[in-house]
Formats: sequence, structure tokens, C-alpha cells
Amino acid sequence: MSINLKTYNNSWYNPGKNAIIRLAWYITNSIFFNSYIIPISSFKVFLLRSFGAKIGIGVNIKPKVNIKYPWKLTIGDYSWIGEEVWIDNLDLVTIGNNCCLSQGCMLLCGNHNHKKSTFDLITKPITLEDGAWIGAKSVVCPGITIKSNSLLTVCSVATSNLEANSIYRGNPAVKIKDRIIEP
Repeated sequence: MSINLKTYNNSWYNPGKNAIIRLAWYITNSIFFNSYIIPISSFKVFLLRSFGAKIGIGVNIKPKVNIKYPWKLTIGDYSWIGEEVWIDNLDLVTIGNNCCLSQGCMLLCGNHNHKKSTFDLITKPITLEDGAWIGAKSVVCPGITIKSNSLLTVCSVATSNLEANSIYRGNPAVKIKDRIIEP
């Protein structure tokens, strides 16, 4: 048996809004988020809230950010979203307070079932607890929880949950030491 994409069917998947709202978001995302046209973070926060995202105070969103579905996004107070971050939230993404998503990192809520010839879509939520830091060019896979104050270092891949107050590195990421935050 081999993969047969002709039989792929994800009609069960519900993105959560109707086609007109999704189209309006795709256009808004292209013009104001995934570009350098409007670098003003407060305007981006306003737009995200307008499309149903739950966004705290003091959130900083840099240019070239790509967000799949804002209505499946929660961001806590004083969190930073760096340039070229991709939040592919086919499922719920919850980002706590004081989190940092560094340049080019990816939060991927979807994947495909490699065991099925139909390549079925699989979606799972992602949670970043307070103080989590996702390093540049790192990837957080579907269903992962990054516990409080954990750090996923540059170019690492989180394929399992990260313990609190820990530093992880590699692909797949493994704990290398405790994270001690000085006052």
C-alpha cells in the first residue's frame, strides 16, 4: 500500500467560521500581518480581537507574522510575537503571559497520519504557559504543552511536552539543564 492523495478527505474539519469571514481574514492577514506595510503592533492587536482572538495587554506583534485562524488564538499579557513567526493554528493555541516567540518559529497544530494511505489530517492544540520562550526557527508540534518558564532553544523541535523551568535543545528537543531566572 502507498499514499493515495486522491482519496484525501478532511471534510470533517471545521475551521470555526464561514467562508466569507475566513476570506476576510486571509486578506487582512496578508496585508497587515504577513507583510511590512503596517508595523504598528496595537493596530494588529485590534484586528486580531476584531476577528475573535483573545489578546491581553502589552502584546507586541512584529511584521511578517502569519496566523491561520485568529478565533482559535489566545495570547496573555506582555507576550512578544517576533518577525516571521507562523502560528498554524488549525486547533486552539494558547500563549500565556510574558511569553516570547522568537523570529521564524512555528507553532504547528496540524499534521497528517503517516500510517494511513488517505493521509488523514490530525489536529491538536498547543499551550505555552507563562514565561515560555520559543527560540528562533524552532518548531512546536501538535498537542505540545510548554510549561512555565521553559526555553526551547534556536532551531529545536518540541515533539513532547517541556517541563517547567527547563532549557531544551535539539531535534527532538531534550532537556539540557534547568532554567534559572534571576531577579
